[in-house]
Amino acid sequence: MNIIINQSAPSTTQQLITNDDIAAALERVAQLLDAQEANPLRVRAYCVAAANLRSMQRSAATIYAQEGLAGLQALPGIGVSIAQWIAQMINTGRFGLLEQLQGETTPEPIVATVPGIGAALADHIHTPLDIESLYDRENANYGDRLDALPGCGPRPLRSVRESLAGRFNWRPFAAPQPKGTASANQPTVDELLDVDAEYCHKARAGQLPRITPRCFNSTGAAWLPILHTERGATHYTALYSNTVRAHEFGMTQDWVVIYRDDQNGHGQWTVVTARHGPLQGRRIVSGREAECQAYYMRERTYAAVV
Repeated sequence: MNIIINQSAPSTTQQLITNDDIAAALERVAQLLDAQEANPLRVRAYCVAAANLRSMQRSAATIYAQEGLAGLQALPGIGVSIAQWIAQMINTGRFGLLEQLQGETTPEPIVATVPGIGAALADHIHTPLDIESLYDRENANYGDRLDALPGCGPRPLRSVRESLAGRFNWRPFAAPQPKGTASANQPTVDELLDVDAEYCHKARAGQLPRITPRCFNSTGAAWLPILHTERGATHYTALYSNTVRAHEFGMTQDWVVIYRDDQNGHGQWTVVTARHGPLQGRRIVSGREAECQAYYMRERTYAAVV
């Protein structure tokens, strides 16, 4: 079963997305989660949400337009996380979780679909900033980094910001966090590195289901291991990066992308092996190097005491 998600502009997307469209995407998510050995309770949550949407007389798109995210969250069987995915589909025609589970998220083509950006500017934006997805741009404080991007004057940058804000209904870019700190809504690097360690161990041992990524996979092989795991009430999905940059640098068996999906929202982080500096050879969370250094110092101190 293939879900074809409409790629229209926001004004028409909201009119075209029906409850059946959303339910079909939710059902496909449930199928993939089940095939990828995710928690059965999580699989059931998506099945229940899909069934409830199909039985509704009122359009979820109308509810969202009139009542916002709170209106979706109030629907039976639809919590914070699923409501956010539904809102994304209503706003953009895309269902990010479905793309993640199918291994088809590629940054440059996604960025290039935003009006006013185009392929050349999309590549120019993505490459130096190492943006793995559009979602990163809101949550990793890329506002200041966009301002400093070589070769981009104020007019194209304004176009990028306005296009993203209009198409994705985003808030303004958040003020930067002090270096080495994380917002209250961020998981600790300890937890992310623990998920990374579980993924790398199981992937190398051949203990994980493998998916067939749609991008950079001319042979159609099921080569990409995927992990669904939990830490408390938080669901994590981990898989090797299948992006242009990962292939360019030969890091498709090193860079690990970790997605979070829980009641606090969604998130994405990339864990890599440091190639230089004091953490050379260590696994680190990209963009959170100072926290990683503190983590390894605590680990070394603990080992010395023991």
